[in-house]
Amino acid sequence: MSPVKKILIADDEPDILEILKFNLEKEGYLVTTAKNGVEAIEKAKLIHPDLIILDIMMPVKNGIETCQQLRTIPDFKNTLITFLTAISDDTTEVKGLETGADDFLKKPIKPAVLISKVNSLFRRLVKEEEESGDISVGDLTINREMYSVMLKGNEITLARKEFELLSLLVSKPGKVFLRNEILSQIWGTEVIVGDRTIDVHIRKIRQKLNLDCITTVKGVGYKFEL
Repeated sequence: MSPVKKILIADDEPDILEILKFNLEKEGYLVTTAKNGVEAIEKAKLIHPDLIILDIMMPVKNGIETCQQLRTIPDFKNTLITFLTAISDDTTEVKGLETGADDFLKKPIKPAVLISKVNSLFRRLVKEEEESGDISVGDLTINREMYSVMLKGNEITLARKEFELLSLLVSKPGKVFLRNEILSQIWGTEVIVGDRTIDVHIRKIRQKLNLDCITTVKGVGYKFEL
């Protein structure tokens, strides 16, 4: 029997915390809440949640700052983190994804929809664990169990979605992965993200690897070649 998944929700609106906590606990999750980013980080260190849900507009420390700080802590390098916010402009969404968030959900959200998305995130996590193992192409080695990327003996630090995207492309060098295929395999069919989300992650991967190895096939998708 698998252990109960722990979820930490940070939001400065008590009503939202109460509703989300009630519905997620009905689904069988163990839920802890926080009223701001500082409290969220403190509680995360105590309970080590499997998923952290952050509002962006919070007092003391906002959601983006909180996500950035969590990603600098080794224990939370690969923890699932998603934003749940009423802010809907592209700039904020891109900035949020660049901090290493796995998803960006919009308020208002019906509890049933949130539960569906949370379940989807955990299903993909299980799939990743089942597919763990090394992939090597040239001087690049990806360990999917340890979430590590080594290039010429040097470790490259990637956010979770960057890692998943690179692993997908490297799994079949030379294959052109369609944009819809990438969205489906990395973000799932139940998560609505735009094409710009892929572009942001591809750009970050290119910067971190400092290699001309991911080719854009205009209007189609991307492929990996060394």
